[in-house]
Amino acid sequence: MDSLRPFDPEELPSAYDRLERDPQFRAVVQYLYPQVPFPVIMQQMRGCATSFDFQKTFCYTFLKRLMATASKGLDMDATAIDLKQRYTFVSNHRDIVLDSALLSVLLIDAGIGTTCEIAIGDNLLAAPWIKDLVRINKSFIVQRSLGIREMLAASRQLSEYMHYVIGTKHDNIWIAQREGRAKDSDDRTQPSILKMMAMGGEGTVVERLKQLHIVPLAISYELDPCDYLKAREFQLRRDVPGWKKTKEDDVESMRTGIMGAKGHVHYHCAPCIDEWLDTLPADMPRTQLFDVVAAHIDHEIHSHYRLYAFNRVAADCADVTDEERQAFNAYVDGQIAKVQLPQPDMPFLRQCITTMYANPYLNNKKTLTP
Repeated sequence: MDSLRPFDPEELPSAYDRLERDPQFRAVVQYLYPQVPFPVIMQQMRGCATSFDFQKTFCYTFLKRLMATASKGLDMDATAIDLKQRYTFVSNHRDIVLDSALLSVLLIDAGIGTTCEIAIGDNLLAAPWIKDLVRINKSFIVQRSLGIREMLAASRQLSEYMHYVIGTKHDNIWIAQREGRAKDSDDRTQPSILKMMAMGGEGTVVERLKQLHIVPLAISYELDPCDYLKAREFQLRRDVPGWKKTKEDDVESMRTGIMGAKGHVHYHCAPCIDEWLDTLPADMPRTQLFDVVAAHIDHEIHSHYRLYAFNRVAADCADVTDEERQAFNAYVDGQIAKVQLPQPDMPFLRQCITTMYANPYLNNKKTLTP
């Protein structure tokens, strides 16, 4: 796990050296900070003795500036939990980069003195400098392209590390509820994520899950800047046999998700599931148990969405105004116009984007049905 976990403080100087020598990293820094000489940035970076220092010095200030221009506001409701405790935040997956990054901003703003360690798939690490950078930024790497035997061993190692973070390092963790984003915003927790979590720790499955102090986290975007890219992907998967995303596609999604307009962004922490886990029958079969826990996390995420006008319009609610409907239709027209395909299927693309905005509303309303 040493090559996959976040860097310890004594490992940071070597990582900074590697970044300084990398021409791609230099180009990215000069793009993000055009008015600041690269040696000045590196001097500031070397002044960061810990990953938390790095996050406060670079990530926090960058993200605050970004959200001031690319959003209409960012806030979090954490009244259901005690932020003095440490949790494993399991969230729906809206943005490749920002889901965990914005959580760290919100935790800093809450004044708790730490952020969270971040689970990130190795498929997103397109270059060695990116791997160094995410490990500086408190990320641990999830290996995805392994054989069955290797995957089992890697999952056990990953789980043991997560238990170590919560129980010994006393830090928080963020992990997505599923591998990859739900392209249609129909957010569902994969039971396999929970099975991995229960490989580490001690005791029964319930006891092992309780040791991670899981908090379902609902992330709500008023606008998804990647909606047109996801719609394009749906058409390509429909029309091109065997089509697969490239690393360039992932980079474009990351760039668009970070820089694109988001409207309002809201994070909502549901209650920690520890007490709920105690209500489960002791003799529940393991396979059923993981499905039941996943369904509970889904219910908590769905019920704590913040819904916006576009969600109501997309779900064809009766209470939307003509102005709201016109605004949504104009927005979708603009997003479809960005889709780069030889033969864009306009009705299909419109339906894809509409579904993305309707699903959070529909899932939320299902939680209100007895």
